[in-house]
Amino acid sequence: MAKGERVPHTPAGKLFKPPEPAFNKAPHQTVLDQRLSFCSKLCFAIGGAPNQVAGSATAFFLQIYLLDVAQINPFQASMVLFIGKAWGAMTDPVVGFFITKSKWTRIGRLMPWMVGCTPFVVVSYFYLWFVPPFTNGRFIWYLGFYCLYQTLITCFHVPYSALTMFLSTDQKERDSATAYRMTLEVLGTLVGAAIQGQIVASAHTLKHCPHHNMSTGHLGNGSGAEIIKRIVHSQDFLSHAKEVYMIAAGVIGGVFLICTVVMFLGVKERDDPYISKTEKQIPFHKGFILVMRHCPYLSLTAAFLFISVAIQLVQSNFVLFCTYAVDLRDHFQNIVLTILVSAVVSIPLWQWFLERFGKKTAAFCGITWIMPFTVMLVFIPNLVVAYVVAVSSGLSVAASLLLPWSMLPDVVDDFRLANPDCKGFEAIFYSFYVFFTKFAAGISLGVSTLCLEFAGYDTGACRQPAQVAYTLKLLIGAAPVAFIVTGLLILLLYPISEDVRLRNKLCLEELRKQGSISSRTLEDLSNA
Repeated sequence: MAKGERVPHTPAGKLFKPPEPAFNKAPHQTVLDQRLSFCSKLCFAIGGAPNQVAGSATAFFLQIYLLDVAQINPFQASMVLFIGKAWGAMTDPVVGFFITKSKWTRIGRLMPWMVGCTPFVVVSYFYLWFVPPFTNGRFIWYLGFYCLYQTLITCFHVPYSALTMFLSTDQKERDSATAYRMTLEVLGTLVGAAIQGQIVASAHTLKHCPHHNMSTGHLGNGSGAEIIKRIVHSQDFLSHAKEVYMIAAGVIGGVFLICTVVMFLGVKERDDPYISKTEKQIPFHKGFILVMRHCPYLSLTAAFLFISVAIQLVQSNFVLFCTYAVDLRDHFQNIVLTILVSAVVSIPLWQWFLERFGKKTAAFCGITWIMPFTVMLVFIPNLVVAYVVAVSSGLSVAASLLLPWSMLPDVVDDFRLANPDCKGFEAIFYSFYVFFTKFAAGISLGVSTLCLEFAGYDTGACRQPAQVAYTLKLLIGAAPVAFIVTGLLILLLYPISEDVRLRNKLCLEELRKQGSISSRTLEDLSNA
């Protein structure tokens, strides 16, 4: 961009109409240069799958694993989940800061972060599902490895999320790549739940409770030999549960390594396409203040913060709900798979819908779909209703995954136009978005597990008190609905409509053309 040249600003809500001749004569070569091949989009999408594979396993099974297999008490489990999530949230802006200070290498600025941290992610993930031989220090063990895992996965996820902005400058290509990514990430969530659910399902059946229909008094009247036999059977079953969880962790770790290698080989990270090399970089703290003052970013982040908390509550408590509240413990893994298959199939539907009717409309239509069906499962807890709820919930899960990552690049574009001198702050948008959603999810998970403690959850028991079942129904039904309604009300304030988004696109094309002309002029002068 030529020095001293004024740039047209188009912050969201203020529509700017650029000069007609400039855009009518825009060359088609620029658009063609930014097109992404099918192979590039697929490899990019595969790179995001392992994070979701591991995230799905932890979201659905970590809570019940800590309670029933590792056998730490509910208060300690709540501290592990809350502190781990909060720690992971705090590392997001730190990693974002270091990424903005990273230098470009032969493989890019973001790729070294993802490739370098992957082996350590795999090791920390495996030990998260390992039961140490000691009992007194298990709380510290799981807290330490969960915090370490959250730190390392942040070093992978923040640069991967920001990579979207460095694939192409064309909004349509970025949206298409995001749709590929979300499809593969939901598929990764499906694979994670399938691997974990099918391998560890035997650890959560009633086989280790052969007398579960007997009363406590009746069991107390059993002979000493019978009681010892039950204890030995229970210990054998617990050993089996520990083993199958480690097998699942090893398989998922292998998936993580393979997918990262595919992404590294198939994705080319482009140099910063928005900024001229001659522009001076603004200090990080000033860029951070500008980002936090950007209205579209605040409204989008706040809205999906509440929505993601709702989805997280359903995910983390669903297995417990099926096991102890509605007596569907023998079907929970198939119900979870149904939810995720529905989500995978519906991603292309929501991509078509957002292109046809707009992203904001798609968010409202997609996310409200889950509310009546989760309430229905609470009040009509039978198997047929559970599968109907699973299919409908998958539609909302897909929308909640696709829409925020499709809308964030639009917010970055809007910020770029409002602040044309800012350079390289894409990582701030993505890292702080993940920070806020992780922190809120950590609080909600910690509080929900504490609620189970107050309700009288009995670690390792085959049956739970009625208060626990009632609490799980609230955590699956009423609480997510309240959070979703709050998030959608905030989303009403999101100012980037389809008209604003299209005008931003035109203005960015004009800026890039002016920057290209300026760069060529400077090169000609230097050569002369």
